Amino acid sequence: MRLLKIALVVAGLCAATAFASPTAPRNGAEYTTLKAPQPVQAQGKKVEVIEFFMYHCPACYALEPDMLAWVKKQGDNISFRRIHLPLTGENDPEAHMFLTLDALKLEEQLHAKILTTWHVERRRLKSDADNIDWAVKNGVDKDKFTNMYNSFAVITRLKNAGRVATAYQVDSTPTLVVDGRFLTNPTMVDASNPGTPRQMLNTATLQVLDALVEQARSKK
Repeated sequence: MRLLKIALVVAGLCAATAFASPTAPRNGAEYTTLKAPQPVQAQGKKVEVIEFFMYHCPACYALEPDMLAWVKKQGDNISFRRIHLPLTGENDPEAHMFLTLDALKLEEQLHAKILTTWHVERRRLKSDADNIDWAVKNGVDKDKFTNMYNSFAVITRLKNAGRVATAYQVDSTPTLVVDGRFLTNPTMVDASNPGTPRQMLNTATLQVLDALVEQARSKK
């Protein structure tokens, strides 16, 4: 009888694994639903997709090409934006850089260059001086950058960045939030689909994202 019970448990586990699929994600496995849904900026029938990331994060850098291709493919179906997780708190220099460039409407234009600086050139931007020097060398007016960098608006957003991450229940990157309600990331997808080849994990994560976007759209 004991052997029979063990066999049934093993069979159940195998069946659960067999039916696990990024194209049919399960709440509590490939994704979770936020306890407190957050307001979205997307209008009309567009579905908001947020990528929580950090400039220095290797997994974010690895996801970037596939993420950009996915966003392009989605077109007008979604509204995509990034939020930089403030790893070291309310004075985090990376988040400070992101918020400044975002306020100057330069973040999208310079995003790839910053990732190249961190992950190809292996140059760490770990201070205000590093950020200012980088910005000037990459064509940003020094006075405009420093004025915005030290502005009340940017400093306030920086101090609130930790609370934003907490509201979205985000503590690692990359993490993706759909429609202010559904959260997923490669780690969750990997844990729920053991045996997924490492080179296929980003693709699997974006398959989960496809399903979540469709789920959110169907309820609009």
